[in-house]
Amino acid sequence: MLQLSELAAPKAAKPTRTDACETHGEFEAINFIGRIWSKCPVCADEETAARKAKEAAAERAAHKGAWEEQIGRACIPPRFADRTLKNYIATTPAQQHALAFATAYADDFDKVMETGRCAMFVGNIGTGKTHLAAGIALRLMRRDNRLVLFSSVMQAVRSIKETWHKDSDASEAQAIATLVRPDLLILDEVGVQFGSETEKLLMFEVLNERYGARKPTLLMSNLSLDEVRAYLGERIFDRLREDGGEAVAFDWVSYRGQVAA
Repeated sequence: MLQLSELAAPKAAKPTRTDACETHGEFEAINFIGRIWSKCPVCADEETAARKAKEAAAERAAHKGAWEEQIGRACIPPRFADRTLKNYIATTPAQQHALAFATAYADDFDKVMETGRCAMFVGNIGTGKTHLAAGIALRLMRRDNRLVLFSSVMQAVRSIKETWHKDSDASEAQAIATLVRPDLLILDEVGVQFGSETEKLLMFEVLNERYGARKPTLLMSNLSLDEVRAYLGERIFDRLREDGGEAVAFDWVSYRGQVAA
């Protein structure tokens, strides 16, 4: 018994002809339909390669733009946008300890988030505190797509105070929520300001809400640990120490001072 497939007429071979390409010479063209013939296969491959290269370049540009936008939203200072944990130079045991701490903090961030464990970088200016903080932020954003916000204490306080104006579009609660929302809040220049009671109350409000939500905060200061404690007050300081919160002392000579010398 014949199968239907056996009754089907065999496909006729498509007509071919010899054509010439101005760039690559003669080639065998195939007739697709009517007067439509295939182009030079080498030209076709080059066009495909060029199109794919253009698409890849557009994708890289879009990725770069999105990454720059993410860094912008995180408010990482432009000078530190390329400061990673891998390019931090650690030559002394103290510097190696600081780098190891920062690396572990970033790599174990899921566990950090479980408890809200905070950290403090305290010590001399120009010793790499901001470099390591930026390195933590960049790793968390790039690898884990975490939301990070980098701010000085002065900027954070100002963002809340600005809501007190009559023409403000945001409320004080919204400004505080902006500082509480990130997975990691990095607060720089702790103690640079005068430290008024209003400022301390606002900082307590932010850090207390983050504490309640188990949101970790990384604080940086050029003061000593005792000076930071006096500036923040016992209520805030105790919350920062809870769940294994740790302070890292940056007590070596300034990198910038060495370069200048």
